[in-house]
Amino acid sequence: MILLFYLSSGLFLGWSLGANDAANIFGTAVGTRMIKFKTAAIIGGVFVILGAVIQGAGASHTLGKLGNISTLAAAFTVALSAALTVFWMTKMRLPVSTSQAIVGAIIGWNFYTDNTTDSATLSKIVSTWVSGPILGGIFAILLFMLVQQIAKRSKVHILYRDILIKYMLVGVGAFGAYSLGANNIANVMGVFTGAINLPEINLGFISFNSTQQLFFIGSVAIAIGIITYSKRVMETVGNTLMPLSSEAAIVVVLSQALVLFIFSSQSLSNAIQSIGLPAIPLVPVSSSQVVIGSIIGIGIYKGGKQIKYSILGSISLGWIATPIAAGLVAFFMLFFVNNVFKKDVGGVNDFLQRGDSKQKVENPTSNESSEYQESVKDTTISVKVTAHALPDKEQIEDGTFVYKLMWASLLILVLFAALAFYLMQRQKMKSQKYIAAAREKENDQTIIIESLEKRIEERISFQNNLGKELKFRQNEMVTMAMSIIRKNEFLESLKREIVKIKSRINDHETRLGLNKLSLMITQDLSIDRDRERFQLLVNEQSNNFNQRLTDKFPKLTDNEKRLIALLRLNLSSKEIASILNISPKSVEMNRYRLRKKLQVEPKTSLNDFIRKF
Repeated sequence: MILLFYLSSGLFLGWSLGANDAANIFGTAVGTRMIKFKTAAIIGGVFVILGAVIQGAGASHTLGKLGNISTLAAAFTVALSAALTVFWMTKMRLPVSTSQAIVGAIIGWNFYTDNTTDSATLSKIVSTWVSGPILGGIFAILLFMLVQQIAKRSKVHILYRDILIKYMLVGVGAFGAYSLGANNIANVMGVFTGAINLPEINLGFISFNSTQQLFFIGSVAIAIGIITYSKRVMETVGNTLMPLSSEAAIVVVLSQALVLFIFSSQSLSNAIQSIGLPAIPLVPVSSSQVVIGSIIGIGIYKGGKQIKYSILGSISLGWIATPIAAGLVAFFMLFFVNNVFKKDVGGVNDFLQRGDSKQKVENPTSNESSEYQESVKDTTISVKVTAHALPDKEQIEDGTFVYKLMWASLLILVLFAALAFYLMQRQKMKSQKYIAAAREKENDQTIIIESLEKRIEERISFQNNLGKELKFRQNEMVTMAMSIIRKNEFLESLKREIVKIKSRINDHETRLGLNKLSLMITQDLSIDRDRERFQLLVNEQSNNFNQRLTDKFPKLTDNEKRLIALLRLNLSSKEIASILNISPKSVEMNRYRLRKKLQVEPKTSLNDFIRKF
């Protein structure tokens, strides 16, 4: 249970990583309903675990060089500091990277314990924070160009295209989840590998060492984060930085997976080194950074107009702030764990835990670091002199320095918190006074403006409703007119077919029957109930229009008013002829007479004149 408690901070960090970074892999597919969330969660969870157990050791080894944390308390505190930084910055809506958070926390541990930060390792890690997004952008451009060429040359039906994209999203997502587990498991469990040594598990056909067991536990936490909380992120992820098509989304996920795979593959690094090229640095890379780099790469390839540079600026700010915040949080948390909870956190400050070095020499505890055990054997304490100007041995043995340092730090923190609280309250009071004064001055104007806005909104709503109703009525009339036209056309064609059949038949009775049928069709065309209902609907709809028309042109006949109503619906002469059961030539003649009576200029369209009247 104690071991599980110490691992809880890493598990929390793993859960956070799964809940957020899974959206980089399956967000577009789930958000666009191409893949069900249940399918995405299962695939993501399984392949994250496989990637972590099979290929997660490389990046963890590099983190160990940056800071070899050898005690459980220190590992717990560093992981918790990174997790809290991720949580706080997410709450502040700042983009955050677990890779940068854990690196910043390890550097904070180095500062607190006076361990030297390996500049070469740090440079290698920081360089990947720059090269990772750049490499993702390059991969995205090349893959996007390849996808475009394939799309141009292949002639796939749209139904098969959607199925193909779905399977491609599943395949690329599985590879992305594997790469995420292989590269980012070091962020979750890397700090624990030097502090925990579990017995090897041998199943006969396969064995798991201590590191692989820790990576399995951490990857299960990532998988739980994917299953329990990533659905919301997946369903809302998408076009924040730049709108993406389904093909572009596949390219972005594949580019991210390739970059994460490259920076976590020991075999690939050895193969590159064997041909005389520099070894690939095996370091944890932020999947969010690589995704953003890939999106920007596609945006640049398209001309850069769709990229939202303001959002890119806030993302860059988050990348800079994350390691600094994590380092500061880790430093202060280590101080309290070391001096308040009396836990061994390793390093030089290990010997200042109680300020009583003689007691430690005589009664060493079981959780002391290996360096301290060596110092016990020599019965001397070797304190490294640094720029911090450590106190002399007598002060340390008396224990006064540690308590003075602790209380001074607490006092500084309290004063800093009080000052910050005072400044915040003062600014809040000023803001409240300013707002109150402004509200008093603008109260009357605000009431007037709100009243006017309400009246305008009601007027706009009323006009919108009238417009919608008018449009609905017009669409209804057009639909009814088209129905009448299609029915009349069918009857006319049926009548012509009867005439053709009658010309080929000599039987007198059959010819009489066909004549009777033809006469019935003619009568139905002449006496059309649908046409009458349509005319009543047109007259009802055009009541106000007809009144205005009559007032200006009192000599218009009923037939001319009927023609005007049909022209308002933007019907052609042929369609009007079918509705009125007259020839198109008669309609054209009536249009010509109507133009003269309405005094429409030759250059003006009669339909436009009537619609604008």
